[in-house]
Amino acid sequence: MNSHPILPGFHPDPSICRVGDDYYLATSSFEYFPGVPIFHSRNLTGWEQIGNVLDRPSQLNVAPGIAGASGGIYAPTLRHHDGVFWMITTNRADLRKGHLIVRADDPSGPWSDPVYTTGAIGIDPDLAWDEDGTCYMTWSMLGIMQSALDPSTGTLLGEPRKLWEGTGLSHPEGPHLFPRNGWWYLVIAEGGTGPGHGVSIARSRFPTGPFEGHPANPFLSHRSTDHPVQNTGHADLVELPDGRWAMVHLGVRPRGAHPKWHVNGRETFLTGIDWVDDWPVPATDAFMAPAPDTSFADEFTGPHLHPRWIAPGVDPRSFVTLRGNADGTPPNGAVLRAGRRPEAREARHLLSVRVRDDEWQATATVPAGDAALVIRIDDAHWAAVERVGDTVSVRMVIGPLDQTLATAEGIAADRPLVVRAVAVPEDFNPRNPPDRLELGFLDGGFHRLAEVDGRYLSTEVAGGFTGRVVGVEALGADAVLTRFAYQAAALS
Repeated sequence: MNSHPILPGFHPDPSICRVGDDYYLATSSFEYFPGVPIFHSRNLTGWEQIGNVLDRPSQLNVAPGIAGASGGIYAPTLRHHDGVFWMITTNRADLRKGHLIVRADDPSGPWSDPVYTTGAIGIDPDLAWDEDGTCYMTWSMLGIMQSALDPSTGTLLGEPRKLWEGTGLSHPEGPHLFPRNGWWYLVIAEGGTGPGHGVSIARSRFPTGPFEGHPANPFLSHRSTDHPVQNTGHADLVELPDGRWAMVHLGVRPRGAHPKWHVNGRETFLTGIDWVDDWPVPATDAFMAPAPDTSFADEFTGPHLHPRWIAPGVDPRSFVTLRGNADGTPPNGAVLRAGRRPEAREARHLLSVRVRDDEWQATATVPAGDAALVIRIDDAHWAAVERVGDTVSVRMVIGPLDQTLATAEGIAADRPLVVRAVAVPEDFNPRNPPDRLELGFLDGGFHRLAEVDGRYLSTEVAGGFTGRVVGVEALGADAVLTRFAYQAAALS
């Protein structure tokens, strides 16, 4: 398996489908709005985001603050059937409603308002259709459950029944059901989405079972190895036009000294699949995915936000007004409505993007209004370079600790704020973090005000299911963001 993710950064729980020569892939989004980013590819290795499935409040209910962290949207399933795209997922905020289902003729949207599968409680739902057109919903709830379903209404067409217990590893979840060569296969994740994670599979002659497990289960796992990609699991399979098969799955890239830390969340990886005696075998060298180009600069000149922009617990469009012209003539930029008070700890209106690289630099130019450039896991684990008036300071929040680390005065408002990550080389130093975070501003060059240990903004410290994001929030009153740039680069 290539150690480069096809979707780097916080893009877990991938689900994939093919329509002709086109591939579409969706991932989890948790508390961030909009939800369920969706991507397109023609070759499985290069992907472009074409939208977000859940992009309006009538589709998505998420909550801000530490109480909303790692809530919201869990693992989606993306499918195409009879000319229609379907997406089913679980919103932890609406768990008692059942799973939510939306549909679209075009995967870039718009997608319908959701229907809910009342009576089916759990997570990680899947949709599959048999040759007679019967739709089966399969999901995780103390094992793998299944019921026939009318996907257009969410109505269960039978009592839920236990389909498979898994192999005995913890947390059997993330099921996907698909046919091949006279068999129905049920692929699941087991072992928990951590170091013990793996992909297991079972088969039956019927979509309703009984299912027989693969003798080599889990047939993909990197646990207890020194592979640079760990926590591999939560997979979905797809058949290529030439009859070959491929599998997407999540993984993490831990760095630093023991016990290592992963900072950018669970990412999406690709591996090939061979079939031996009608069982899948990973073909780790089938695809060589190049490192994608993740750098970008946004001067907010278009009529809409790029789909990469997200916010924790709130629709970005509710607090961002784009004042730019399509031809780029001034005045350009994004007006950010007042967010948190300067002294507050919890984000209110944070316009952010996923961090996607080991080494990177983010700069934000905010010539009007007070603002913060924030790197965060959640509202209890973040660092920021903040400007209030002509004073620039670096602040860090780790659990109950909240401290200003450095301050500079007399800084002009048009000086860009900077956060950058510098990877720490691997060696045997037990104190080595995964990276160092440097915070400061630009004024003829980079002025570093403070440096912090990156492990404190890692999943191993913060917990949860997401990864780092970096973004801008207006402090106390409205502010104007005229340029945001994210650069993936080796820094010194």
